[in-house]
Amino acid sequence: QVQLVESGGGLVQPGGSLRLSCAASGFTLDYYAIGWFRQAPGKEREGVSCISSSDGSTYYPDSVKGRFTISRDNAKNTVYLQMNSLKPEDTAVYYCATRAAYRCTWYWRLFGSWGQGTQVTVSS
Repeated sequence: QVQLVESGGGLVQPGGSLRLSCAASGFTLDYYAIGWFRQAPGKEREGVSCISSSDGSTYYPDSVKGRFTISRDNAKNTVYLQMNSLKPEDTAVYYCATRAAYRCTWYWRLFGSWGQGTQVTVSS
């Protein structure tokens, strides 16, 4: 059974950090591009990071560049999202997703498998 499970969300003060994890089971992540997306209430889903499977290239939108870092540990079949200098506007449900392709895209509909999401709340 193909499954992605996110963890690591929670409540953090502005300026704080969180590390999200995305553990895969039922398949290996080696051959998939992995994306992290988020969705806040009333807003569209947006990509916040992606890592390709071909060469490990990473991609970030300007809104999180320099603050978020995606990484993958193929031995643990897990992808991480390190989030630093968090802002209230980062508050959202965060999802990891896989795309059966080497390259990344921000078009979330091209990602076939999704985790259940983990809530991140940035508030004082």
